[in-house]
Amino acid sequence: MTRVLTIEDDAVTAREIVAELSSHGLQVDWVDNGREGLVKAVSGNYDVITLDRMLPELDGLAIVTTLRTIGVSTPILMISALSDVDERVRGLRAGGDDYLTKPFASDEMAARVEVLLRRNNAVAAADNTLRVADLTLDLMTREARRGEQALNLLPTEYKLLEFLMRNAGQILTRMMIFEEVWGYHFDPGTNLIDVHIGRLRKKIDPPGTAPLIKTVRGSGYVIAEPV
Repeated sequence: MTRVLTIEDDAVTAREIVAELSSHGLQVDWVDNGREGLVKAVSGNYDVITLDRMLPELDGLAIVTTLRTIGVSTPILMISALSDVDERVRGLRAGGDDYLTKPFASDEMAARVEVLLRRNNAVAAADNTLRVADLTLDLMTREARRGEQALNLLPTEYKLLEFLMRNAGQILTRMMIFEEVWGYHFDPGTNLIDVHIGRLRKKIDPPGTAPLIKTVRGSGYVIAEPV
């Protein structure tokens, strides 16, 4: 199912967005502050984001700038009561894909979201392969290869590798990995992630190859080009 993240501190507006997009068959997660919104957006697990310009804790402009700086390319519809041209230009130049001013018509908002989804799907269809060095992951066939060697991945290993590769070069915390791959809240007492990373490493980084999966002590894991 197509997933939308709505970052909006006004409950009335948020409910309006959630109701409209849900009626179009989209799954919508709502967050009411900028800091939590950024954490969720960084997961890269959303197909589009609706982002309020003025938010508590961290404003929308800072969020979109941060996301683009770290390489998160999820399409973003910025929504704001600030309607002057300079504000729209700032939002778009920071990395927003579209800009909608308040008050807005719900059906126009939904139409703009659908345009962003179509545009993103067209880009995704053009290249369904994730790459890090000589490691490739075909998202259509779900086949992984390191160089010429095909890798036999279990379903959870595939999901874990896909999440790492979609966020290549970015440190992913255990909490982010746990919630993305297993879908429930992180239990700091479990070694589940470490066990699966270890199994994945044996397949991805066999002896004689430059290791791609790295442990960042005290932070988490990252997959990146060899230094």
